[in-house]
Amino acid sequence: MKRRLLAGYLGVAVLVLVLLEVPLAISYARAERQALTDKVERDAVALSSLVEDSLERGAPVPARVRRIARDYGVDTGARVLVTDDRGRRLVDSAPNGTTHFSSRPEIVSALNGAIATGTRSSKTLGTDLLYVAVPVASSGVVHGAVRISYPTSAVDARIHRYWTVLAIIAAVVLAVAATVAAILARWVTRPLDHLEQAADAVGGGNLAARAPAEGPPEVRRLAETFNAMASELDLLLRSQDAFVADASHQLRTPLAALRLRLENLEPDVPEPGKENLQGALREVERLSALVDGLLTLVRADRAHSVPSPISLGPIVEDRVEAWSALAAESDVDMRVELGTDVAALATPGHVEQVLDNLLANAIDASPVGATITVSTRSVNGWVELHVIDEGPGLSEADRSRAFDRFWQAQQRLDGFGLGLAIVRRLTAADGGDVQLAAGCPGGLDAVVRLHRG
Repeated sequence: MKRRLLAGYLGVAVLVLVLLEVPLAISYARAERQALTDKVERDAVALSSLVEDSLERGAPVPARVRRIARDYGVDTGARVLVTDDRGRRLVDSAPNGTTHFSSRPEIVSALNGAIATGTRSSKTLGTDLLYVAVPVASSGVVHGAVRISYPTSAVDARIHRYWTVLAIIAAVVLAVAATVAAILARWVTRPLDHLEQAADAVGGGNLAARAPAEGPPEVRRLAETFNAMASELDLLLRSQDAFVADASHQLRTPLAALRLRLENLEPDVPEPGKENLQGALREVERLSALVDGLLTLVRADRAHSVPSPISLGPIVEDRVEAWSALAAESDVDMRVELGTDVAALATPGHVEQVLDNLLANAIDASPVGATITVSTRSVNGWVELHVIDEGPGLSEADRSRAFDRFWQAQQRLDGFGLGLAIVRRLTAADGGDVQLAAGCPGGLDAVVRLHRG
C-alpha cells in the first residue's frame, strides 16, 4: 500500500509538472523564435530602405551599404543577400558562387511584394537557418529583394538551456515531492500496518492484541473500532470458555454419578431388566463421549497455533504403538511405512490428535483381518501423512461431507461425527489441509498435508 500511495503522489506531481512545464517550454520556444524572426525582419526592412534608391535608379549598391551588409554578417553570423527585380545577386555577405536566385521561393515571394519567412536545414552549415525575404519597393513598384538567412543555433541553444532549467526544476520538485510523499505514505500506512498486524494476531487467536490509535483521524477511528471489536470478541469468547468449562463440569459430574448409580443397581435388577440397564449404561457412556468430543472441538477452535518444524516419524511410531492394542482386539493389523524423515510445520500436539482421530476411525471401519497402513512422504514442498484402511470406504458425495460437524455415514451411526471436524480444524490451523481419497483397491485414504519445515 505504501508503494501505491507513493506512486499516486508522484503521479500527481508528474501530471502537474507536465501540465505546467510543457506548455511553458513550448510557449518559450515559440516566443524566442518569433522574437528572432521579428528582429531579422526589422533588420531586413532597414537594409531594404538603404538600397531602395540605388535599385530604383538602377545604380550600383554603394560601398557603404555593402560594408554594412558584410559587417552585419560578421557580427551575427547571418548571410545578407540583395537581388534586383530579376533575382540577380547584387550584394552577398557570404557568396558561394550562385548569382541568380529567381528560383528560390522566398525571393519569388519578395519580388511579388510579400514578406517571406521560414526555416530550412543547411547541410553546409550543419544547422537550421531562419530566412526572411522582404521586397525593396517604392511607389508600389518592386525593384528587388533583401534576404537575411540567420542560423538558429543560438536561439536553439537558449531554448535548450531554458528546457534544461525546467528539467532541473522538475527533478528538484519531484525529489521534494517524493520525500514528502514518502513521509505522508509512512504516516498513513504505518498505523494501517500496525492494524493489519493486530488483525492477524487476533485472527491467530491472540485476542489481547490491540492496534495503536495513531495516524490520520480516519485511521485512528478505524483502530479504535477494531480495538473495541477485539475487546468485545475477547469478552464473548472468554464467556464461552467459561460456559464450556462450567458445562463440562456440570455435565461430567452428574453423568459420572448416574453411571455409578446404574452400576450399583446391577445386582438388584432382575434378569429381564439387565438388558435395559446395560443399554442405559451404554447411553451414559455415549453421552460422556459426546461431552468429551465437544470439549475437544471447542479447544481445537480456540487453540492458538504456533507451527514449528517437527519430525513425523517418531510421532507416527508412537501413536501406532499406542493404538496397536485396540487394533489387535479387533483383529486388525497396523503397518508403518515411513519415507525420508522430513520435518513438517505443525503445532506441538496437533499431529498426535490428528492421528488419534484418524486411527480410531480406521480401526472402527476395518473388517476382521484387515490392515491399516500409516505412511509419510514428501511431495513438492509438502509433507503428506496417509492413513489407509481396508474398510467399506465412502462415496465421493460422502467424502465431501465427511468433515462436517455431526455428519455420519449411513453404515456408521455409532459415533458423533466430530473426529474429522477436529482433524480439519487442527490441520488448517497449521496452514495445511486434509482430504479423503478412495483407497486402492478399496477402503479410505485419509491424506494430511503439512508444509515442509
